[in-house]
Amino acid sequence: MKKCLLFICMFLFILSVNAQSIYTQKDVEICTSKFTLAADSKLNLLPINQVVIAIGKSFLGTDYAASTLEKGEKESLVINLTGLDCYTFLESSLALARCIKEGKTSFEDYQKELINIRYRDGKLNEYPSRLHYFSDWVYDMNKRGIGNDITKELGGIPYIKNIDFMSAHIEAYKQLHVSPDFVEEISVIERKISVRKNFWIPQAEIEKNESKIQSGDIIGITTNIAGLDISHTGIAIRMDDGRIHLMHAPNIGFKVQITEKPLSIYIRGNKKQTGIIVLRPDEVK
Repeated sequence: MKKCLLFICMFLFILSVNAQSIYTQKDVEICTSKFTLAADSKLNLLPINQVVIAIGKSFLGTDYAASTLEKGEKESLVINLTGLDCYTFLESSLALARCIKEGKTSFEDYQKELINIRYRDGKLNEYPSRLHYFSDWVYDMNKRGIGNDITKELGGIPYIKNIDFMSAHIEAYKQLHVSPDFVEEISVIERKISVRKNFWIPQAEIEKNESKIQSGDIIGITTNIAGLDISHTGIAIRMDDGRIHLMHAPNIGFKVQITEKPLSIYIRGNKKQTGIIVLRPDEVK
């Protein structure tokens, strides 16, 4: 009996390894509940930014969980909807929203969409194929018509910074110890990011430009940490006060929430946060 129970528990924890996916039965149930919510509320009839907001709100109160994607020795599609970090929160909200707009609402559809937006050109290969840097993710989404980098048109100015945080801190990434080739691949990616024409809106300019930001826009918060482009992410949401706030997964010990203060004031309260990059989700064609 004990062996049988152990087998069942293992089965529930890792449902699919051959398909390069790691998830639990609870993840399947949560995903299904989001699609049920969408059907009951007819979210597919709404613009995608409103769908992103509706799905994002359905995650409010979910526990923050760090390093949820760092599972296994080989890069796999890791899904954890029971605990979210700042990136997996917005990623899951966008992926579910895109599935809803396409009318593809099975767990398998969600898996495919996660691969599409988590990996460069939508292809899961080895560790370097994951879009580790948020500005690189924005670039890839913009290139493939999944989102539109509207930072410049919102009043953004050139964001010039040398990006090399991962290659400079190999000890912080266990996968980079697997193969020296991974380090070189990441270094090549970092050099490409560093020479792109990226834009940002400095903290002091956010408030006067926030009227152009819409609920459902995806926000990357720039940082003064050496070698790093973005230190935090979330989803813009306009509240009853008429101001743009941030819906996000803040940090360990917190849950998915909406900031009490408007985005510009929230960022002002953190010395390491310097401004924003904004991606607007494109309607699914």
